[in-house]
Formats: sequence, structure tokens, C-alpha cells
Amino acid sequence: MAVLINPKIDALLEATSRSFYPTLKYLPKKIRGQIGLLYLLARVADTIADSKHGESEVLLKLLRDYNDVAQGRSSTLPDFTEIALIQTNENEAELLRNVSDVVEGLEVYREEDRVLILECLEIIVGGQILDLERFGTAKDGGNISALSSEEELDDYAFRVAGCVGVFWSKMSLSHLITLSPEKEKEFLAKGIRFGKALQMINILRDIPEDLRFGRCYIPQKSLSEHNLKPEDLLDEKNIDSFRPLYDSYLDLTNEHLDAAVEYIRMLPEKQFRLKASSMLPVLIGQRTVTLLRTGNILNSEERIKVARTEIKSYARKLLRALIIPGGVRRLLEKNKDA
Repeated sequence: MAVLINPKIDALLEATSRSFYPTLKYLPKKIRGQIGLLYLLARVADTIADSKHGESEVLLKLLRDYNDVAQGRSSTLPDFTEIALIQTNENEAELLRNVSDVVEGLEVYREEDRVLILECLEIIVGGQILDLERFGTAKDGGNISALSSEEELDDYAFRVAGCVGVFWSKMSLSHLITLSPEKEKEFLAKGIRFGKALQMINILRDIPEDLRFGRCYIPQKSLSEHNLKPEDLLDEKNIDSFRPLYDSYLDLTNEHLDAAVEYIRMLPEKQFRLKASSMLPVLIGQRTVTLLRTGNILNSEERIKVARTEIKSYARKLLRALIIPGGVRRLLEKNKDA
């Protein structure tokens, strides 16, 4: 039996997620609550990790203690009062004030679902802990540190988003669809690339903000090959030197998005809601990549993102495409070329 999202959990979801909440509404009821809850559990961890606190050890302890409670290894939830007070986003502060409700949300789901949720959360928190250990806390105007290699970048993309593709896929296989063992393996692999695509978009869109807080996710080795240092990305005039490398990451992101399209094609035709919930982030992702190719990402004043009105437009187009034979394929192809 499907478990509907608790109204309080739903309110937190709507307040904290600009782009994910519309996707969530499309999801079949059998998995909507579990996926929404994982989002909030991960968002709590992300909010902790990104808090502008002076001591990374404080945040590391909060992250570990929070995860231990969620995983059932401890019953004592840490006190988030201090970091809730320093949040600049009131919705994230409200989330931290209601962590107990989010964690208790696990109790309504069957054990198999809880195992999948917590397995994914463990990987995500591990990635955030690694991030804090690597970069320290997000300090405005601090020294800039960069990832060292493409392997580190790919590993990070898996830990914070690729693993969500695995979770989403396993939930679909558990509740909604059946595939052969060989197809399951392919489905999970494409699900990982789906998640990585969305994380790469976040990384490539948020370069100025990450740099401001001392974090560069563009690997040092790759920058050096283009005669660049992380600090050079602070100057928008260096976009011409950075553009070839940046475009190569956009190309990689498009390849991941192509895998996401193939992932959607593996879903049974009767799973309209599952297809729709998977397609919306792909459409938004494709559009974002197009905008990133034409804008100057190093200009911190030029915030590149898909407008909320466009997101609503995609939702309407998506509904039409789902009821027209061949509409899904044409919408994805047209959107990629736009």
C-alpha cells in the first residue's frame, strides 16, 4: 500500500526544493514518499555541511551524529540550534529546527525501503564528510582549494548524486517495474549517469559561489593543462581561456544526459508518471546546459538558471507529450537542440 507524504514533510519539501518538488508531484504514489523523504534527509546533511561555521570539526561531528541517529546507531539527535541561527535561508533554518520530524518519517516505511533510503544517505553523508575534510568550512573570501583529478570529480559526483540514481532505480524495480537481470544492470548503470548529470550541472553552474567559499570542483590537474589556477576563475575576463575546458565538462554532462534519456526509454510505456518524473529534470538539465554554453559562468553577477516560468512550461509540454505517440522522443530531441 502506498504511504502518502506527511503534510509537515511535504511542506518542508516544497519550501526547500525549487526544482525537485515539481518532479516529486509526478512520481507514482508507491514511491513518492520514500524519494521525498530521502531528499529531505540528504538536504539536512547538505545544510549542515554548507553552514558558514568557523570550525569544520563542529560540522563534521554534527554530520556524523546526525547520520548515526538516522541509521539507528544512536538515539540522541544533536542540537542544531546554533547552526539554524546562522542560516541565511530561512527555509533551511526551519528544516534544521524540524530534523526530528524528518528522521521519524522513516518509521512509516517497510524495512526494505528504509534500508535503501539509509544506504543512499550513508553514501551522501560520506561524500559531504570527505568534502569538509578536503575543503574545510565554507568561509567567505578564504583560500581556494581544488579537487586534484578527474577521478576525484567523478567520485564526488557519484557520492552526492550518482548514488541517488541507484536508489531511484532500486525503488522503481522494487515497487513498479520488472526487468531481466541483464537489463537491471544496464538500468542501474544509466541511473548512476542520470544522477551524475544533475550534479555536474550543479557544479558547472555554481562555480562563482563555490570559489567565493574557497571550493573549486574543477580539478587542479585539468586547470594546469590549460595554464590556469583556481584563482584565475575569479576573474570573468579569463572565460576565453577557461571556455575549452568548461565546454568539455558540458559535453560530458550532455553525454550523461543522453544516458538519462536512454534510462527513460527503458521504462515501460504504461508507467506514465514515472516517465514524467524522470523526464522533467532531464528537460531542465538540457536547457541549463544550453544556457551555460552561451553565458559567462565566471561573471558572479550573472546567475545562470532556468526560470520558474520555463519549468512550469516544461511541465505543461511534458503532459502533452506523454499522451501523443512519439511525443516524448520529439520533446527531448527538440529541447536538446534548442
